[in-house]
Amino acid sequence: MIDFTKIPSPCYVMEERLLRRNLELIRAVQDRAGVSIILAFKAFALWKSFPIIREYIGYSTASSVAEAQLAFEEMGSPAHTYAPVYTEEEFPLFLKYSSHITFNSLSQFERFYPMVKASGKDIACGLRINPEFPVVDTDLYNPSAPGSRLGITSDKIGENLPEGITGLHLHNLCENNSYDLERTLEVVEQKFGHLFGQIQWLNLGGGHLMTHKDYDTDHLVSLLKALKARYPHLEIILEPGSAFAWETGVLVSTVADIVENHGVKTAMLNVSFACHMPDCLEMPYKPRIRGAYQEPVAGKPTYRMGGNSCLSGDFMGDWSFDKPLQVGDRIIFEDMIHYTLVKSTLFNGVTHPSIGLWTLDGRFELYRRFGYEDYKSRMS
Repeated sequence: MIDFTKIPSPCYVMEERLLRRNLELIRAVQDRAGVSIILAFKAFALWKSFPIIREYIGYSTASSVAEAQLAFEEMGSPAHTYAPVYTEEEFPLFLKYSSHITFNSLSQFERFYPMVKASGKDIACGLRINPEFPVVDTDLYNPSAPGSRLGITSDKIGENLPEGITGLHLHNLCENNSYDLERTLEVVEQKFGHLFGQIQWLNLGGGHLMTHKDYDTDHLVSLLKALKARYPHLEIILEPGSAFAWETGVLVSTVADIVENHGVKTAMLNVSFACHMPDCLEMPYKPRIRGAYQEPVAGKPTYRMGGNSCLSGDFMGDWSFDKPLQVGDRIIFEDMIHYTLVKSTLFNGVTHPSIGLWTLDGRFELYRRFGYEDYKSRMS
């Protein structure tokens, strides 16, 4: 357990024990199913923890030049790269740092494949397909929404793949279960299965939340084994992000003030939902607070949580506690490692939480403390 007296506030704290638990499960699924599972930086890119991750998983996926370079430098392997759009200025860097490059459209492939050939590098090229089969409820995260800009639909792809394409890529899930993957695969095989004999690899994208306590990993393994049995020549790739860092750490904050308006008590914190927990507002979802009741309880002290930016909507609520909150009390937000770190901002110049690791031997290892120069350099 974390000794919070040794943790600065505010601070993101990841537990090495919990990270390794997830990694062991992911590697076990990979080995049992005979597939490749790689880390998606879009959800988790805390590179100082990569020495731990490399003990279990050797590859990663990138969607930008910065992510591809991070894969090359800190994971020690070239990236499986997919970006919604490439430009002439950046594409040479993608070539430098990638082993796989997937194109979002046929026009992008036609435009950039000559540069792949001219590079002389052995880079596997793929196309992203769109199954047009929604399994994600929130439109913001639904790549199969009508009119989606992501991927090629079956009516556009035809009967034969262009010369130079060796794989197909799809991304249809967002923190979904294996049964959503099963339904997606049925549609994908119906619409694109005629192309599987023309490719060497099939990337099933991310969103496989296999480290969730209710996820049926046995079903996932059987599903992937059956897919490989139908197409034994294919390398099957999965690239989850959230699953790696799911429930591996917290965001530590402190009550700085308590205000009341029209009977609503708000605990004013030294962190921001808008800046440090943006998915809470975007998804939206209500995070868990350690030691608090997730929903208001009649007769117990109840508070809204207020962020420290000047955005009017930088708050969430309400939670109940066994005793009244006081200035200086710690508020510990659960499960705040995946997506929070990569999506946090310096809006308003609010103090950015430190980042650290609680090690297996009970030490706090500070990865990074932020200050004025971080904000100033971002604005330069």
